[in-house]
Order: sequence, then C-alpha cells, then structure tokens
Amino acid sequence: MASVLLALAVIFTGLYAGMMLIFLTGIMPAFARLTDGQFVVAMRRLNEEVPRGLFLLVFLAEVAFPIAALAVPVDDRSDTQLWLLVAGLVCVVVNHLVTIAGNIPLNNALASSESAPETYPDSAVREAFESRWNRFHAVRTLFAVAGFALLVSASLS
Repeated sequence: MASVLLALAVIFTGLYAGMMLIFLTGIMPAFARLTDGQFVVAMRRLNEEVPRGLFLLVFLAEVAFPIAALAVPVDDRSDTQLWLLVAGLVCVVVNHLVTIAGNIPLNNALASSESAPETYPDSAVREAFESRWNRFHAVRTLFAVAGFALLVSASLS
C-alpha cells in the first residue's frame, strides 16, 4: 500500500509541477506580450476556469498522497526514503502556502477590480498584479518542482 501511495504522490506532484512550469515558461511569457486590457481579461478568465474539478483534485492530491504515504507504516523504509518523503511533503505544503497567501489574494483583487473599471483602469490593475503574481508563481513553481524531484528520489531509494 505504501508503494502505491508513493507512486500516486509522484504522479500528482508531477502533474502539478508540470502545470506550474508551463505557466512559468510558456503561458505567462505569452501573456506578457498582450496589451493591458487583453492581459487583464485573459487572467480574469483563467482565474475563473482553473480552480475547478480536475485542477482541485490535483491540487489537493499533491498534498494528500505524500501525507498518506508517510502515514502508512513501512517496516523496511530507509531513513533516506523517509527524509526524502518528508522533504517532498514540506515542499508541496510550502507551494500551497505561497499559493494561498500570495497568488490567490492577487487573483481575488484582480477579480474585484472588474466591477469598477472606471476606478481601476487596466494599466493600473496590471501593474498591481502581474509582477507580484509572477514572483509568487516563480517561488511556488520552484517548490512544486523540488517536491516532485524529492518524491521521485524517495520512490527510487
């Protein structure tokens, strides 16, 4: 059972890390080339669509399966595997904390600015959002990829 849970932890952290990396290296650089109005609308629509169904499953499973893999007693688990698993879990938890404390509040502010376009012109909205969101995203991507690498390492040890 522990092997299955660790395999699921690797799969879901890999899916999440891959999505984060695609945003960092492809989507956000492409969005950077949009006009202010296009950028603001695109990010608002993206933030409405992403946090649903399959994404939420992956987002929650990324933390749940490493916890489950640690919770199942294993007689022959090496100290190395244990510490790699713990370190991977710490990375995915930090990733979630950055998302919750950094990116989500910015997404919410972006959404709320839509109701008062005369007060919040697209250029001001983008200026308040884009660079801060990208910094938080780079940090959470680093932790997501590190968590994935650590869990892969744990599964191989």
